[in-house]
Amino acid sequence: MRVILDTDMAMGVPGSEIDDGFALALIASDETFSLELVTTVNGNIDVESGTYLTGELLQRLGIENVPYVRGAGAPLAEPDRLKSASDETRSAFGHHQPAPGFAAAEIARRVVEAPGEITIIAIGPLTNVAAAINLDPRVATYVKEIVIMGGVFLQNTNRLSMPGEFNFWVDALAARAVMRSGAPIRLIGLDVTEQVRLTREHAAQMASSGRSFGAFAGESTVAWIDANAKRHPRDFDALGSCAMHDPLAVAAISHPEFLTWRDARVDIVADDNAGRGISVADFLLSEDSPEPNVSIAVDVDVDSFMTYFIEQIKSL
Repeated sequence: MRVILDTDMAMGVPGSEIDDGFALALIASDETFSLELVTTVNGNIDVESGTYLTGELLQRLGIENVPYVRGAGAPLAEPDRLKSASDETRSAFGHHQPAPGFAAAEIARRVVEAPGEITIIAIGPLTNVAAAINLDPRVATYVKEIVIMGGVFLQNTNRLSMPGEFNFWVDALAARAVMRSGAPIRLIGLDVTEQVRLTREHAAQMASSGRSFGAFAGESTVAWIDANAKRHPRDFDALGSCAMHDPLAVAAISHPEFLTWRDARVDIVADDNAGRGISVADFLLSEDSPEPNVSIAVDVDVDSFMTYFIEQIKSL
């Protein structure tokens, strides 16, 4: 399976979010995938830092022949949100330099040159993907599918400060554009990703593999759980575990049977107001409902996914 990974990578800085890194590691560990390209986007971290950290993790995983290209530094219509790397991050990881070019252009070029062959796995805000479709509308019809970690469909975030799921909230206009593009889309949202959680015990299992990546994975997991526990002391789940949002999007391709799917019509609230980034899903599909434009994961086999995930990471 030929794939492009579009990511807001933060793994590598102690106490930073780790699931993007584990998504890349899962792709590297599973022969199902042929990784063609990694592109970076502003999201969990500024795009400069995320690009450096992508280079670092590719090197750590021994992936030398896959190019990575820097992408959008801010949402499509909000260039004022552009941020830069800290001096510490630049000093530690700035020796990693991406391939030349622009992420959206490179995504568009590769998809159009191989009609029906390339799957985009989008695990950050959808800025690069929307821009690629705008650059060449053939992307929407030539892509095999776009598998997106984003949205929440059977519940809500219950957060006034961030009413939509993070990836959709960061660039709601881009999310809306992708949903309306006509591309074949599968969505893996918080309804299922919050159920698959990495614990301190899992961290110990990974560290016990005797491999260098296992040790790094275990340390990174504990640091992220500790950071979450400090940030959210009243959240019982955060005290001892963290959700594996992005790796579940990868597993949706290699093991779609882990998930239960329902077709729906989805649109995104893109206004910069109290509803920014909210995903509205019409599952009713009644006579007056519009045609579905996505397939949404609505349930997950937690045990099967976690067994697969831990075994794959331990193999690295």
